[in-house]
Amino acid sequence: MARQRSIFSLILVLLATFLISCSNPSVAVAPPTYTTAQLTKIQGYVPEIQAVRDRSEELRKLIERKDWIDVGNFIHGPVAEARLNMTYIAPNLLPQDQPKAREITRDFFNHLVKIDKAATQRNTQLALSNSQAAFADIDKFLQLLPKTAS
Repeated sequence: MARQRSIFSLILVLLATFLISCSNPSVAVAPPTYTTAQLTKIQGYVPEIQAVRDRSEELRKLIERKDWIDVGNFIHGPVAEARLNMTYIAPNLLPQDQPKAREITRDFFNHLVKIDKAATQRNTQLALSNSQAAFADIDKFLQLLPKTAS
């Protein structure tokens, strides 16, 4: 009987050792953070986007004056550059923020298309409402950026 106990104890020790060696320790994964390279890239584009955001009143005044040629020039020039910069920033954001950034950039583009269409049709109301929405998109995009970049 003593011999059976020692064999049984040995089997239990071997089983416990095997089970412990096969288990994975639960390692806490650090939340994703920005690398220095990502922050540098983002910081390179933010001032241009912010400069366009600060010129929102200029577009509003052009629309109210019905200066449609300058409206077209403005949205195809500096505002289109801001959209391009937003597109360049999106892949450098954290993985969970990238889809939202792409969605905001797409919405921004759609509002620009509507402003252009309204300018072609000389529709002041449509152009004004879409310009407000476009600059709201820029604000939403800037809120996604890391605080050190904005």
